[in-house]
Amino acid sequence: MSSFEEVFGRTPTATAYAPGRVNLLGEHTDYNDGYVLPIAIEQRTCVSMSPNSGDEHALYSEMLDSTVCFTLDNPPAEHFATYVYGCLVEAREHGIEVPMVDIHVQSNVPMGVGLSSSAALEVATLRALRALTGAPLDDVHIAQLAQRAEIEHAGVRCGIMDQMASSLADTRSALFLDTRTLERRLVPLPPVSVVLVINSGVARILATSGYNQRRAECEEAARRLGVAALRDVDNVSAADALPDPLRRRVRHIVTENARVLLAVDCGNAKDFGALMNASHASLRDDYQVSVPELDQLVALLQAHPLVYGAKLTGAGFGGACVALCEPQALREIAGTVLRNYESAGFAGRLLVPSPVEGNEAK
Repeated sequence: MSSFEEVFGRTPTATAYAPGRVNLLGEHTDYNDGYVLPIAIEQRTCVSMSPNSGDEHALYSEMLDSTVCFTLDNPPAEHFATYVYGCLVEAREHGIEVPMVDIHVQSNVPMGVGLSSSAALEVATLRALRALTGAPLDDVHIAQLAQRAEIEHAGVRCGIMDQMASSLADTRSALFLDTRTLERRLVPLPPVSVVLVINSGVARILATSGYNQRRAECEEAARRLGVAALRDVDNVSAADALPDPLRRRVRHIVTENARVLLAVDCGNAKDFGALMNASHASLRDDYQVSVPELDQLVALLQAHPLVYGAKLTGAGFGGACVALCEPQALREIAGTVLRNYESAGFAGRLLVPSPVEGNEAK
């Protein structure tokens, strides 16, 4: 690993951080103007910047041990760099004067598992740029620019949940967000409960998965139902006349929004867990974004006596599962579940709480 000083030969002018997130409820509802309930995780991305005297931006990724150079009029070919490039372009479009900069990225947010590593990178980049330039960007504006960067430059037609969570959430409370109005408030977890996250071992890439297809299906269903977005459908029976898979997509979005609203006022961990279990079933059967490995891992978590509920988290098609658990034995829960998962022929990994070096649950 190489620090900013080792790569660029001087200290950075500005440094900023942003966390990854895990979504407790509200999967695929954000691009339907619905409700979501994410929470930040301990892992975060660090972006450092300093102006340079050259005619190109230089971006170094510590994870990839690679440097990419580009201008805002000549986008980089490397996919990871398009997120940073997109943030700088969108900032310029927003009226911010973006100097030529050297950029250093370090992150322990796992990539490709549904914990919003891209949003953490985008938000940290824009926070560093804000610190460098003094740009008048509040945390909501940063999330909005980050979302535009991902849509316009990374090719993922994402909603705003990930960027809002990375910009505004913390690790102690969930962020209840109305993605249409951006009204939000922090919601404490139910008493005597904590979050556990396990990677299924199946990587997924949003831009090449069924994510954009699901969004297009929702937009077509909304068009046929005569509403601006599926957020405006109150009853699943409204979709009875639609063909599959549109009927199933509507059913998931309507019931998932309802689950988020129930969870916000739920002070009981068992009831909250039951909502998570129902969410996974809906994601598996109606939204069809689960895979056998995720289903196996979720079933093992749900069967553990100290787990209240579990589901896939993020877009699906692989990635991680999140569980709400009793707090006294998180590593015992993770160890038991991962051993049983391995016995079934799969390979998972504990993500949250962060594994202790040399003492990771397996």
